[in-house]
Amino acid sequence: MNRNDLQIFCKNTQEYFDVTGGETLLDVARTLRSRLNVNPLCALVNNKVEDLNYPIYHPKQVEYVGIGHPSGQRVYVWSLCMVLYKALNDLYPGKRLRFEHSMSGGYYCIIKHDTEDVTPEMVFDLHRRMAEIIEADMPFVRRERLTVDVIEMFREQGLNDKVRLLETVPQLYTTYYKLDDIIDSFYGPLVPSTGYLKHWDLQPYAGGMVLMAPRDSSENPELTFAHRPKMFQAFKDYVTFNDIIGIDDVGGVNKAIANHQAPMLINVAEALHNKMFDTIARDIAQRYEHGGARVVLIAGPSSSGKTTSSKRLAIQLVTNYIVPKVINLDNYFVNRDRTPRDESGDYDYESLYALDLEQFNHDLTDLLAGKEVSMPTYNFTTGQREYRGNTLQLQDNNILLIEGIHGLNPELTKPIPEEQKFRLYVSALTTLNIDDHNWIPTSDTRLLRRIVRDSKYRGASARDTISRWASVRRGEEKWIFPFQENADATFNSSLLFEIPVIKLQAENVLRQVPNNVPEYAEANRLLRFLAYFDSIDETDIPSTSLLREFVGGSSFHY
Repeated sequence: MNRNDLQIFCKNTQEYFDVTGGETLLDVARTLRSRLNVNPLCALVNNKVEDLNYPIYHPKQVEYVGIGHPSGQRVYVWSLCMVLYKALNDLYPGKRLRFEHSMSGGYYCIIKHDTEDVTPEMVFDLHRRMAEIIEADMPFVRRERLTVDVIEMFREQGLNDKVRLLETVPQLYTTYYKLDDIIDSFYGPLVPSTGYLKHWDLQPYAGGMVLMAPRDSSENPELTFAHRPKMFQAFKDYVTFNDIIGIDDVGGVNKAIANHQAPMLINVAEALHNKMFDTIARDIAQRYEHGGARVVLIAGPSSSGKTTSSKRLAIQLVTNYIVPKVINLDNYFVNRDRTPRDESGDYDYESLYALDLEQFNHDLTDLLAGKEVSMPTYNFTTGQREYRGNTLQLQDNNILLIEGIHGLNPELTKPIPEEQKFRLYVSALTTLNIDDHNWIPTSDTRLLRRIVRDSKYRGASARDTISRWASVRRGEEKWIFPFQENADATFNSSLLFEIPVIKLQAENVLRQVPNNVPEYAEANRLLRFLAYFDSIDETDIPSTSLLREFVGGSSFHY
């Protein structure tokens, strides 16, 4: 191969390749197809996600990614969403499609403000039409025009949610995609054409539909979603709340901020949290009065706000004449030489078996029997459990409050009678959308919380947090999410105003991620996401707010 001044470096093959200029990533991928280790859906160009029609005019580092990569997964799902929107527009012109949230392997969507539920017959017809569109291998054509022009195009197509968003976002140009006779926009690229979407399904569910996409690159991926009614109801309750106050997307939030209604958003959202804590505390108290609920187990994924939830629930329990006593599960870690290791060989502190279950349940049983118990302390420096003279004994009005990721797992407290336990699941179940076709993943809200908290309190950079996030998510999939439906109550810790509040701190930290590292792709995506939001001054947030656990200024001691 003759070397010239225009080359790309392909990370997949670890080689330089000559290009003449003007070729697209797709052109190059076709040349390298037999040597790539993925079926490409998009590529990371200098660690930024681009679609495969991206033209090459300058030297670049290119990494092609497929369905097994988070960026490839997003591109695939967004492309499917546009196909569903096209199918709905073809069969039921004028109907408004809205994706509400992801759910256990699928994406729940509704026909917004329709007088009737989506019927199985409608889903069957939409499924058939989607199959036809995919079989036709129609191109997704990327366009970019002045935002004022795109606003009018969206208005003409009846996409008023996108109009509302773009009217509040200060950008001169807007990127959109064209599929046959419709246009749409997503906060990332799409695949080159509908023929790329080989595996998918659409099923009726709860008056709406669930769109399913593969999560790995296997030949015949399993397309299923888990029926989790408690989690679905928790989402539904918040969607209803958003409908009542008339704000369900970022454009609505931005307009409220511009109209000086941010204090209203904060007060209403905080009042809803207060109401939820009060309801949960009353439920616990009622069971306690009838001889049950002596142990409250609080669980949830990373950065869901479990610690503040525990503290605010404890206050509400006191108002019900119950005094909580807190047990920290971390103090029951086994000694480090007995700690299980993960697939990378690192200590797996997220494993259930990193805990001394036998000793924990022995102490729990003694406490519930009214005995005085010596309580352990885990020394993270030495990796040893120690006893420093701390004891605990429950009185008549005491209840145990235990926070930890395994609280919903039956194996954690297997010897304890079920009627003695109350399980609370805490997670940030985001129901605010960017627009009708772009929902906000709950994991993005939690990741932004963690990035800000880790930078402020743990000395960790955004790059550090992002690099660990995939491992954290794998642990959640294994140890937390399968047990969600065991909860007696679910607390949604998301707040309608939190991204505008967290925005400035998050942007400052994310901008420090250098563009020559893999984590830059995720940092760049999050910065693009944050750019949709106007900001709210954090001084307006009460000191007891759950958000203070992450942005600072809490009246609670952590």
